[in-house]
Amino acid sequence: MMEKIRVMIVDDHPLFRQGLHNVLATHADLHIAGEATDGPEAVEQAQALLPDVVLMDINLPTLNGLQATRKLKALCPEIKVVMLTAYDDVEQIYHAIRAGASAYYSKDVNPDRLVDVIRLVSQGQYVVDETVLDEDGIGKWLLEEFRRFGGRVFDEESQFFAPLSPREMEILELVTQGMSNREIAYNLGISHQTVKNHMTSILSKLGVADRTQAAVYALRHGWVPLRE
Repeated sequence: MMEKIRVMIVDDHPLFRQGLHNVLATHADLHIAGEATDGPEAVEQAQALLPDVVLMDINLPTLNGLQATRKLKALCPEIKVVMLTAYDDVEQIYHAIRAGASAYYSKDVNPDRLVDVIRLVSQGQYVVDETVLDEDGIGKWLLEEFRRFGGRVFDEESQFFAPLSPREMEILELVTQGMSNREIAYNLGISHQTVKNHMTSILSKLGVADRTQAAVYALRHGWVPLRE
């Protein structure tokens, strides 16, 4: 028997929720695991129901979709999020992916396309501007967009949990901006070897293999104090 993809719908408009429910219910491989109407309820319900994919409205009362996604991904990183919005904006896509979403679509997306996207993200893929990306691909995309947009998006509270020292955080911020070890050393007035030692420590603490993964990890967790 085919295992169904469990989907949760989060939207504060009953008519839109019902419309999504009706569309998804026609597909044999999808199961509606639950619904929520605001950010806090979405986080609570997702923890209880553990759906495979959450369809998350970005404009939610109390806690918006970006904030709810970040909280949800911190608690249940295996749950995939597809962000839905009335406003299709290129910078908003960057913010959504950085919050932990696997895809971002306008609410007028073709229903069949949305179903395809649910299937893709449930398999660990990302969908950005109709391009399907794997984990490595989304990391590179995220860094490119960070260098393009920057900007502070999330509350500072998530930074309190960073396991890095202030100097390591400083170095990691420069890594996200694309600087080499030698450029970082010059910028901070320290030796090249000191930067290398700090980078070794950063990779070890974050459990990642290289500087690109470290930069992406920091961005996804809101640790790097981004430029205004």
